[in-house]
Amino acid sequence: MWHSIFGLDLSIWEKLIRAVVIYVFLVIALRLAGKREMAQLTTVDFVVLLAVSNAVQNGLIGADNTVTGAVIGASALFLINAGAVYLFYRSQTWRHLLTGKTRMLVRDGEIDWTAMRKERFTKADLKIELQNAGIFDVANVKYARLEPNGTVLVTPKHPEGPTNQQLLHQLMQQNRRLEQSIATMQGKLDSLVERP
Repeated sequence: MWHSIFGLDLSIWEKLIRAVVIYVFLVIALRLAGKREMAQLTTVDFVVLLAVSNAVQNGLIGADNTVTGAVIGASALFLINAGAVYLFYRSQTWRHLLTGKTRMLVRDGEIDWTAMRKERFTKADLKIELQNAGIFDVANVKYARLEPNGTVLVTPKHPEGPTNQQLLHQLMQQNRRLEQSIATMQGKLDSLVERP
């Protein structure tokens, strides 16, 4: 009984090699899926991820169904990921290899259709992202760039409305006027209370 739970049917090295191969395959496959796919996980994408996880399970653990084998496989994946994250922060080349680069989708109101095609980003997708940023016409966009994590950052050509500095100044002026009004009202109340 204990052997079926904890005994290893495969060598530790085979487990480690399997984990490395599966990890590298998944990183490459997810990179090829594109930034947009990772940011906007649809029901179909979720089903594919579930199916992929089931498909690679056998490749990861082989014929070994022991707890020890599962712990070794999972530990190997965590260690490989920790190494990849370490390299991610230490090397810009490695970071670009793993996550990709920022891609400009709109520059000065002009859509870069080549970039849109490479990222499999539709005009409807772009329109939604611009509307989420409060912009309803691409002509009003200075930059719209797709980040490696799949989010779109939009910079308007002409920020509408006052800047934060101007808003703060207006609020401070209103606050001073309110304080003066309160002081005046307090003085009137005090004079009413003092009268017999």
